[in-house]
Amino acid sequence: MEELAEPAEQKNTVPVIDRMMEVLGQLERRPDGSNIRELTQDLGQPRTTVYRILNTLQHHNMVRRDEDGFYYLGDRLLRLASHVAGGGGQVDIAALGQPVLDKLADEIGESCKLSVLDDQGLLVIAVSQGRREYALAVTPGQRMPVHVGAAGKLLLAHLSEDELQDRFARPLVALTPKSITDPRRLRRELSRIRKQGWAQDAGEHMLSIQAVSAPVFDRSGKMIAAISVPFLKGTDQQRIDEIREAVLTAAEGLSVALKGQAAQ
Repeated sequence: MEELAEPAEQKNTVPVIDRMMEVLGQLERRPDGSNIRELTQDLGQPRTTVYRILNTLQHHNMVRRDEDGFYYLGDRLLRLASHVAGGGGQVDIAALGQPVLDKLADEIGESCKLSVLDDQGLLVIAVSQGRREYALAVTPGQRMPVHVGAAGKLLLAHLSEDELQDRFARPLVALTPKSITDPRRLRRELSRIRKQGWAQDAGEHMLSIQAVSAPVFDRSGKMIAAISVPFLKGTDQQRIDEIREAVLTAAEGLSVALKGQAAQ
């Protein structure tokens, strides 16, 4: 009996790299972190195999481990994602944006984050923690649906029609009663966002959390990232206006820095 031939794309892969990608895939699906036990169970791989893969990835800063033994996507992986968002150029958006985020967090006391779009949705590639009382914690590597937050809607608002159609072909799931899941209503929201130049989350991802976001543009004028600041529901309007102006200034500053880097 003749043996069935393996598909070429399967025959020419490296098994250990396949397993490594499976580990990264699981961590991508668990933005709040995952421990050895959970990863071993999810992957169906021996504990020693998963542990050695994680150690190797940690050595190369592709994953990070906290003091409680939970693993997360690492800074180096997020920097690679920032290069992809920039069109594969030499500009590291996350590294260039970090001092901008740090300055913004110092000025307003709130936590802030820098996010980009990829095939899976919204990805947070850099953060800075605020020191103000009740400032919300933010996590690098966090993923969010693109249609239920300030940064995601802002990035959607600057996509081409073909790119937007592709995003709308996927289910728009409601996370709270505030989530916009009707494509026609969402299109109207995106049009309004484009005109005003910033976006706000009124509790679409979590009812108790709101946010404002501003666009970051590259040298060609294409929006490639968003700076956003989350805050608790009930924040007074004057404070929200202060946060919005600070975020807009920070995003403009990062856009100028990106253009300067690209020109070098």
